[in-house]
Parts: sequence; structure tokens; C-alpha cells
Amino acid sequence: MSQQLPTTSRPAHGARQLARHWGEALAAVVAGLLAMAVVAALGLWAAGATDLPGGFASVVAAVVVMAAGGRVDLSGDAGALAGTNAELTAMPLTVTLVGALVTGICFLRPLRHHAVAGTRDLLARVGRTVVVWLAALACLSALARHDFPVSIGGGQSQDPMSDLFGELLDAANPTVGFRTDVGATLGFGLLWILGVLLMALLVSRRTPLPPRLVRYQEAVRPPAFAMLLLLLVYVVLGLAIGIVVAATKGHAADTFAVILLGLPNVSWLALGVGIGGSWEGTVEGPFGLPMPQILDSVLRTDTAGLSTVDLSSLASYDSRAWWLLPVAAVLVLAVAFLSAVRSPARTRLWQHALHLGIAFALTVLVVAPVTLVEARFGLSILGIGELESLGGEVLLRPHVWKTAGLALLWGLVAGFLGGLLATRVHRRGEVGTDEAGSGGAGTGEADSRTR
Repeated sequence: MSQQLPTTSRPAHGARQLARHWGEALAAVVAGLLAMAVVAALGLWAAGATDLPGGFASVVAAVVVMAAGGRVDLSGDAGALAGTNAELTAMPLTVTLVGALVTGICFLRPLRHHAVAGTRDLLARVGRTVVVWLAALACLSALARHDFPVSIGGGQSQDPMSDLFGELLDAANPTVGFRTDVGATLGFGLLWILGVLLMALLVSRRTPLPPRLVRYQEAVRPPAFAMLLLLLVYVVLGLAIGIVVAATKGHAADTFAVILLGLPNVSWLALGVGIGGSWEGTVEGPFGLPMPQILDSVLRTDTAGLSTVDLSSLASYDSRAWWLLPVAAVLVLAVAFLSAVRSPARTRLWQHALHLGIAFALTVLVVAPVTLVEARFGLSILGIGELESLGGEVLLRPHVWKTAGLALLWGLVAGFLGGLLATRVHRRGEVGTDEAGSGGAGTGEADSRTR
């Protein structure tokens, strides 16, 4: 029996280990989705969505789906005499950011107990997390559907057309609703979770990597962490400004709705504008962006076409917008310095510049597109025209390549200056420069091995 015990215990041990691994994947996904749902629910509550005629849970599910990169299609029905059309493309980035941080932290936590990470083991962990995530996203997609009635008059509207057609279409019970495009949601959701797990591995210093990738971590992890910190600092600054606005300007509920749903949308736009980037868009009709009034004003400037959102256009409404430029300069230089301090002492200045320039450009290429907002709603009668009081369009889209090119230039300059400043700071593994002679080089090799 003593000889059979190891044989019988191995399958049981393997089963327990496999169950633990799946449990870790389930915990990471559930924690991330739960955090997203809480933030989405609070934001919708602040926005007054609890007053909608039923379906609050469905709206929360739809917001979480959108935050995970999913697609929610709007639809409408106003009977035979009228038609409704609606479109919405947007990501509530506060919900996205919270979910990404919680999921990434929970995914990394078990790995920190390992001295090394095998390629197969790491891929298996990623695969399990992806499978659980897609299954959970499919369940949320089934919940994210609802129809709402649309009130179009009945004598209470100031628009005579609305009152007239409100009586005419009273029997039609016009509605607008939303449905999840499951295929697109799972496709974009797959990209979302893979991006989150990849970024988690890139920014963590303590998480081991497979042996083949270890030599790249010194060049990749410091600038990746610096870019994550830059994005988070902008969000924190936006949060502080939002709290001050809520406390001093009134409309606290609306302000907190923006904070809980779209704070990074505003904060990261401020980063892009601060480095010289630009967006374009328009706002028509009674609906507007749930964003600062200055942005809404700029987008309503050109009624015949698209308005440009950049430093000069924002400053034409509020001169304080010029502060975005020095704030960007200080914060980008600060994270460049941090990246250089976290890099090996042997890294040359041109390498600091190149690493940060590429990292900043890639960050903008990821962040800028997700700030896109496209929304449109209209009610037409007999297919001719739309009721102005019930129609509107909101558009805000980035000039991605222009902003990414500027980010590359900013990163190159800031990386060089940050590396230059870091030469005066003692770092682990630091040795004398090349001018110190071969003795310093030998010491450098020993320190490098120790590090």
C-alpha cells in the first residue's frame, strides 16, 4: 500500500492544483466585473437612470459590456407613420479603468509567489482567464437588453410639432431600446482582456517572466510603468478638479456621474490636447456631451461642419486651458525621470529617449481611439425630417496619428531629459561611467549580476 500511495495521490494533487488555477481565474474575472458593475451602477444612479421605467439592471449590464469593448446597438419603433433611429458608440472609461486595474491585480497576485514563470504555465493562466472572461461577458450580453417608451408631447412640450405628432402617434407607443451584438462583443472583449493581461505583465516588476523574455524586461517595464502612472495621475487630477467643481459649482450629481462613468475620457483628452494633439466633433440638438461645458461650447461653434478641439480653441473660451501645456510638460518629464531611475544604470541617454518615445506613442495609439464618442437619435415622420426636440447628434473623435506623432516627439525629448536628470540619482547596480576605466566596468558586471 505504501508503494501505491504516491501513485494514487498524484491525480488527486493534480486535480486540486487544476481546480485552484481555475478558481484563481474565476476570482480575477468576478472581481473585475463586480468592480465594474458597482462603478457603473453608482454612475448611472448619479445620472438619474434609476428614474427610467424599469430595466436599471439591464442598463448597468450594458454599460459594463460597453466598458469591456462590447457593442450595444440602439433600436426604436414608432409604428407605421414614424420611425426612430439611434446610434451610440462610446466607452465609459472610468468603468473600464477600474475593471482593468482590479482584474490585472488579481491575475498577477498568484504569480508573485513564483520565482520563475514557464511559458506553458503563463499561457495556461492567460487561457483560463480568457475563457472565464468570455463566458461571463456572454452572460452579461444576454442581460443587456431593454426597451423604453418615448414621450413625444401630449400638450406638455413647448414644441408644437411634438404635441401634434404626440397626439397623432399616441397609439403607436414609440419606443427606443438597446441590444448587445454578441459576436462583436466577444471579439472586442477578447482583445480587451488580452490587452489588460499584457499590460499587467508589462508594468509589474515583481511578476516573473519566461526565461526567453527576461532580457527584454529592463527595456520595456520601466517605460510601460511610467505610461500607466501618467494616465493614472491625469485621472487623479481630474478627480480632484471634479470634486472641487461638485462642491462649488452646483449640479453635484451630474458631476459625479461624469466622474464615475467618463472621467478618463476627459482626463486623457486633456493629456492629448496638452501635448498639442486635437480632436474634432460636433454637438447638435438638445443633447450634449456629459463633459465640461467648455468642451460642449467648442463643439457647438461650427454649426455647418466639424469643430476642432485643441489648445487654441479651448483657450478661446477659457484662457485657463493654456495650463494644459505646462502641466503636460511637467508630468511627462516626471514620469520620464521615474522611468530612467527604474532602468539599469548602464542604459544610455538615447535609449531612454527611444524607449519613452515609443512607449508614449503606443500609449496614445491605444488611449486616443477609446475616447471616441458617437451618438445620434432622431424621430422622423413618414420618413421625412425629424422632430427637432427629439433629435440630436454628438460626435467627438481624435486625430489619432497626429496626436501619436506628437507623443513620440514628446517622449523622445522627455526621455532624454529624464535620463540626464537620473544620472545624478544613485540607482541599484550603478557604477562608474565608461570614463572610469575597466575597473568600473568589471564592477558594473558584478553589480548587474547581483541585480
